[in-house]
Amino acid sequence: MSKAERLIEMMITINAKKKFTVGELANEFSVSKRTILRDLQELEQAGFPLYSEVGAAGGYHILKERILPPIAFSESEAKAIFFACQALQFYRDLPFEQETISVLKKFLNCLPLDIQNSIAQIQNKVVFWIPDRHCDSPLLKSMFLIAVNRHAATIRYSSTHSESTRTIIPIGLYAMNGLWYCPAYCTAANQVRVFRVDRIKEIIEETSYPKGKYSIPASIQEYLKKSEIQNDCHMKIQLTNIGVKRCESECLLASGLKTFPTGGGIIDMEINHDALEWVADYILPFGNNATVLEPVELIELIQQKIYELHEHYCTVASPLAKSRSAN
Repeated sequence: MSKAERLIEMMITINAKKKFTVGELANEFSVSKRTILRDLQELEQAGFPLYSEVGAAGGYHILKERILPPIAFSESEAKAIFFACQALQFYRDLPFEQETISVLKKFLNCLPLDIQNSIAQIQNKVVFWIPDRHCDSPLLKSMFLIAVNRHAATIRYSSTHSESTRTIIPIGLYAMNGLWYCPAYCTAANQVRVFRVDRIKEIIEETSYPKGKYSIPASIQEYLKKSEIQNDCHMKIQLTNIGVKRCESECLLASGLKTFPTGGGIIDMEINHDALEWVADYILPFGNNATVLEPVELIELIQQKIYELHEHYCTVASPLAKSRSAN
C-alpha cells in the first residue's frame, strides 16, 4: 500500500472510530508507530480535526466537526451535485446556508478547469427559479435541529390575525414556493397544524417529550402523503388563458389543472377543506379570469372578501370625496 493510499484508508478508519491510539493504527496498517505519528501529523496539517490526550489512558480523539474522506465523482455526478445546490439558491434562508456556500466553493475549486467552464455554461442557461417572498426565517436552523432531535418547542408565533405562545412537536420541515413550513402537533389545539417558519418570532424553550404519547406521523414524508389522502372537498374553477398561465406557477393548483385545446382550462380536484381560505385569497385577484363553480363555500368566501374590500374602499373614498369638494 502506497503512502497516499494509506492516508486515505486512515481517514476512513479514523472517521469510523471515536477514539484510537497510535499502537492500534500501527497494528491495523502493519507499520511502525513512528510512521503512524508522521501520518497523523500530515493529516492534522491538512486540516483533519484530531485531538490528542497524553498519559496511560490517553490517545487520539476526532473532533465533532469531522472531515470526510475523499470521494471520487464522475463528470456527470459533479454536475448533478452542482444542480442540487443550485436548486436552493433562491431560498432566502437555509438550515446550513453558510456551509452550502462553503461546500460549493470547495467543490468547484477541486474540479478540472474544463468541467468548471462546463458548469459555468450550465449556470448561464438553467435556473431553478422560485419567487422571492421577502420573508426571512432566522430561526430555520434552530427549528431544523429541534425536528431532527425529535424535541418539543415552546414558541411565540405570529399568525395572520394574532400572536400567541404555544408548545409544538415538529414533524419536520418542507419548502414550497420560497417559504418554509413546519407541520407540528400543537398541544393547545390537540392536533397537527402547519406553521410558517418565518412567522416563528421566538423559541422560548426546547424540551423533550414522552415518546408515544402523541399520535403524530413518524416522518415528514408520511405527513405529506397522509395530507393528500385527507383531501375532503371537491373544487372546480373555470379559467381563461390568462388564468391558466397564472395557475401553472402554483404547484397546488397546477396539480389539478386541465387545459383545453380551444383555450382556457379548468381546475378539477380534491382539496383539503382548510385550504379553501388560501384558494379564495389566491383566486380573488384573477378577476373574471377565474370562475369558481364549486364548492359553494368557496364562492361564498370570495363574495365575502369582495364585499369587505368594497366596504373598505367606500370608507376610504368618502373622506377623499369630501376633501375634494371642499377644495
